[in-house]
Amino acid sequence: MATAPLLEQPPTAVAEAPTVHPGKGILSHWRLYAAISPFYLLFLCFGLIPVGFSLYLSFHRWDGLGSMEWAGLSQYQYLLGDSDFWSSIGNTIIIWALATFPMIFLAMVTAVMLNSAVRFKNVYRFAYFLPNVTSIVAVAIIFGSVFSTNFGLMNALLQAVGLDQVAWLNTPWGIKVAIATLMTWQWTGYNAIIFLAGLQTVPTELYEAARVDGAGPVQTFFRITLPMLRPTLLFVLVVSTVTGLQSFAEPQVLLQTTANESTYSGGPDHAGRTMVLYFFQQTFDNNDFGYGAAVAWGIFLVVVLFSIINWRLVQRRGEE
Repeated sequence: MATAPLLEQPPTAVAEAPTVHPGKGILSHWRLYAAISPFYLLFLCFGLIPVGFSLYLSFHRWDGLGSMEWAGLSQYQYLLGDSDFWSSIGNTIIIWALATFPMIFLAMVTAVMLNSAVRFKNVYRFAYFLPNVTSIVAVAIIFGSVFSTNFGLMNALLQAVGLDQVAWLNTPWGIKVAIATLMTWQWTGYNAIIFLAGLQTVPTELYEAARVDGAGPVQTFFRITLPMLRPTLLFVLVVSTVTGLQSFAEPQVLLQTTANESTYSGGPDHAGRTMVLYFFQQTFDNNDFGYGAAVAWGIFLVVVLFSIINWRLVQRRGEE
C-alpha cells in the first residue's frame, strides 16, 4: 500500500541581526531621556555641584561676602586639633548610643507584637508610624515641656515615686538623656514597621518545625527570628547610624538659649552640641564658611566610618 509522500517543510529562515549604528540607539530614545532628565538636572544643581563646591571651599577662607583666600590643608590641620569639634563628636556618639540601642530593642518588640496581632493591624501601624511624620520642631517643643525642671512630666513622675527632681535641660547627662529620649520616640515606630516587613518574610514552616521540636518562644526568637532578621537589622542599624550622627533639630529646638549664648551652643557646658550643630555654629554664627565646609567633610568621614563599623560587626556575627 502506497503511503502519501511527506510534505516538505520549508527551510527555516534565519533572522538577520539588526545592524547597530553607533549612537542611533541613544538618539532614538531621546524622548525617554528627556522625560527623566529633570531629576538628574536637579540632582546636578542641588546635589553634585554643592558637594563639589563644599570640597573646594574647604581649602579656602571665606566669610560669604568677600573674596576667597587659599588656605590649603590648614583648615583640616586646625580641625584635627580642634577640641570643640572632638567634643561635639563625643556628644553625638553618646546621644546616638543612648537613643539607638533602646530604640532598636523597642522597635523589634513592637514589631513582634504587631506581627502576632489579629485585629486592628493597620490602626496599630499608623499609630506607631505617626511620630516619624510629625514635625520635629513641634515634638521638640513638647519634649521641652516634658523635661522641664519645675513643671515637667518627668519630674512629676519622679516625685510621685519619692525621688528628687532632676534639672534635665541644665545638666550635661540630663541634656543627653532628653535628646536621646526624643530621638527614640521619633524613630521607634518607623523601625518597627521595617522590622515588621522583615518578620513577614520569615517562612511559617520554620516556626511550625520549631514547635514540633519543642522549642519555646524564647528559643524560637533567638534561633529563627533573629537570624532571619539579620539583613533587616543591618539596614536599621546603618540608617539609624546615619540619621543619629546627623542630629540637629532635636538639640537646637529642645535646648533653650539665652541672649548671651549662641543659637547652636548646645545648652549648658555645650553638652548637647552635636557635630551638625557645631557645623552650623562655625558656618552661620562665625561666618567662617571655609572652616564650616571642612567640618562638614569631617562629619561625613565620621558617619562613613561608623556605618562601616556597624556593617562589619553585624556581618561578622552573621558569619559566626
